[in-house]
Amino acid sequence: MHEYTALTEMNTIARRAPAASARPTLRPFQAAIGLTLAAAILVSWLTIHFGAVFFLELNWTTAPFVPLLVAVQCWLTVGLFIVAHDAMHGSLVPGWPRLNAAIGTFILTIYAGFAWARIRAAHMAHHDAPGTIDDPDFFADEPDRFWPWFRTFFMRYFGRRSILFVSTVVTLYIVVFGASVANVVLFYGMPSLLSSIQLFYFGTFRPHRHEESGFVDGHNARSNEFGYLASLLSCFHFGYHHEHHDQPWVPWWALPSQWQRKREAAL
Repeated sequence: MHEYTALTEMNTIARRAPAASARPTLRPFQAAIGLTLAAAILVSWLTIHFGAVFFLELNWTTAPFVPLLVAVQCWLTVGLFIVAHDAMHGSLVPGWPRLNAAIGTFILTIYAGFAWARIRAAHMAHHDAPGTIDDPDFFADEPDRFWPWFRTFFMRYFGRRSILFVSTVVTLYIVVFGASVANVVLFYGMPSLLSSIQLFYFGTFRPHRHEESGFVDGHNARSNEFGYLASLLSCFHFGYHHEHHDQPWVPWWALPSQWQRKREAAL
C-alpha cells in the first residue's frame, strides 16, 4: 500500500518538472536509508551546535580546532537543508507525506525559522519554470553575477520570520542560558551564513547561471563534473543538478549513480 502511495506521490511531483526522462521509481530500502542518513546529519549537527556553543572554552589550546568545527558545522547545516529538500519532494520517506512534512518543518525551523509551506511552494515553483522570470530562485536581471543574485535570493527568503527566530534564539542562548557571545557567533551565526552561501553557489548559481554554452534542455540546469567526494563535500551531491531536475524523485544520496549512468550513456 505504501509503495503505491509513494509512486502516486512521486508521479504528482514528476508532473511538475518539465519533460522528465523516466517514470518515478523507488530505490531499495529508500526510506530506511534516507531516515538513517537524516538522523546521522541531524544528531551530528545538534552535537556540535550545543557542544560548541555552550561547552567549548575558547583559548589558545582550542583555537586551532575552531576553523575545523565551523567548517564541519557549515557542511552539516547544508546537509540539513538537503534533507528538508528531499522531504519537499517526498523522496525522504516515500509514501508518508505527513512524515515528510513533519521532518521538513522541524529542519527548516531549526535551520533559520523558515516556514515549511512557503519554502516548499517556492521550490515547486522553481521546478515549474526553472531559470525563467517565473522562477522565484532565478535572478533574471543579472543571471551571470553571483553577488547581486545572492543578495536578491537571500533577502527573498530571510524575512521577518527568520529574523525574529534567529534573534530569539541568540537572546535565549546569551541572556538566559549564559552562552558566550563569541561562541554563538562562531558556531551558530557563521555556519548558518556560510551554509547559505554554499547552498546558493553549488545548488542555484552554478547550475542555473547563464553561460555562452547555454543549457541542454528546458530544465535550464547543468551538473558539475565533480567526483563523489568533492560532490558530497560541496553540497551533498546537489551539484548533480540536471539529474535532480530531470528526476526530482531521486534522493540526494542516489544522485551520483544517476549522474554516472547518464555520463556513461553519453559516452
